[in-house]
Amino acid sequence: MDIINCKWVIFMDKKKLFIIGSIILAFIALLLLYLFKNKDKAKTSEIEATILTLEDSYLTVKDHENIIYTFDIDDIDAEVGSGITIEYRGILDKNKELQDVEIVNYTITPVIKDENNISSDWLDKGIFSDYYVLANNRLKKMSLDEKISQILLVRYPDTNQIEELKNYQFGGYLFFAKDFKDKTISEIQNMTSNLQKVAKIPILTAVDEEGGSVVRVSSNYNLVKEPFKSPRELYNLGGLDKIKEDTIAKSGVLNNLGLNLNLAPVVDVSTDPSDYMYNRSLGENTSITSDYAKTVIKASKGSHVSYTLKHFPGYGNNADTHTSSVTDTRSIDDIKNNDLPPFEAGIEAGAEAVLVSHNIVNSIDSTNPASLSFSVHNLLRNDLGFTGIIITDDIAMSAVSSIDDVVVKAVNAGNDLIITTDYKSSISSIKSAINNGTIGEDTIDRMVFRVLAWKYYKGMMIENQK
Repeated sequence: MDIINCKWVIFMDKKKLFIIGSIILAFIALLLLYLFKNKDKAKTSEIEATILTLEDSYLTVKDHENIIYTFDIDDIDAEVGSGITIEYRGILDKNKELQDVEIVNYTITPVIKDENNISSDWLDKGIFSDYYVLANNRLKKMSLDEKISQILLVRYPDTNQIEELKNYQFGGYLFFAKDFKDKTISEIQNMTSNLQKVAKIPILTAVDEEGGSVVRVSSNYNLVKEPFKSPRELYNLGGLDKIKEDTIAKSGVLNNLGLNLNLAPVVDVSTDPSDYMYNRSLGENTSITSDYAKTVIKASKGSHVSYTLKHFPGYGNNADTHTSSVTDTRSIDDIKNNDLPPFEAGIEAGAEAVLVSHNIVNSIDSTNPASLSFSVHNLLRNDLGFTGIIITDDIAMSAVSSIDDVVVKAVNAGNDLIITTDYKSSISSIKSAINNGTIGEDTIDRMVFRVLAWKYYKGMMIENQK
């Protein structure tokens, strides 16, 4: 029995050793397999890049090959335009929205701000100021022809739209109902996508989608089931909550079609049904119209569609400037008390653009239409503190089209973006004015600088580089 027991013990010990050995070998094999599969993750790599955006803990950069990456890094003390070297473990994937790598370390190369490089009067700490360095860097690479075209928002031509954009590189195209007529969603998406493909700098794709009597996209039932309602009808149906709901829905439709700028809302105060602007306005008093302006701008944020307050400094009870010259005889106090508050409310809410009317406002400038008036622009910039984009109403409108050198005056008045139909004539007039000294090239540079900063702010420039 003792011999049998001894042999049994020896057998069991060998069995235990075999099992333990097998477990150890399996563990080693799994460890080696894991290390092999993760050898790239264990290796430390570096990327040198430029910071494009900083939002919460998300950092978006562009490397030297113009590839865009987004990382999740907490508490970065840096500014847009700075250089950054990121040390990481893992593999970068340019097709991923957020990189799944381990950040080991990073080093910031601060922006060197040379006051001779960016004019001191350009550094206004405005709404787009985080993107001034990037805008200035891009501006320095542009030819004069490219800069002139960048300040033009051109009415979409009937023919050769892609070729004309390819040749001129406009700042943007403005679309009307005829440009959407009978087209499907995919046809509009292809139209806007094909335009962006030939643009060296992404273009603004703009519409007047006010709702009610002025609709462009929603005039086509293929794109929207029914036309968007007017602000007044929406307000009567459900107050500002209905306005907010409509703005979000409208923005979704426009963004889906590749449209990124809405020349709305109309924030003119009009309570008299006989006024020309009444049907396009909210139809309520100054206080409620101010709340309306604030509601639309706040609801539009994050939608990829910018909205435009119009028609500065307030249309009042004036006639239609599409057909003739119009003179506003109201006192400056009336305008400041009744018409400016909605613009102020919208600006405070983060409005990126304001469109200026062609009315001659006697109490501000009795000689020039508002769109061509230094005084009106100074009121908007200095008194209201607006740092965004000032847009003219269409200079083809009858109120200003017969004025000599209208586009030159629009440039010198302080606008950033000029709506024009006859772009060839506009470009020729601006070039001639630069050559004869009527327009300083630094004036054009200032306009382009702000437009580029806006496009960076909107995320358009980043998308173009992916």
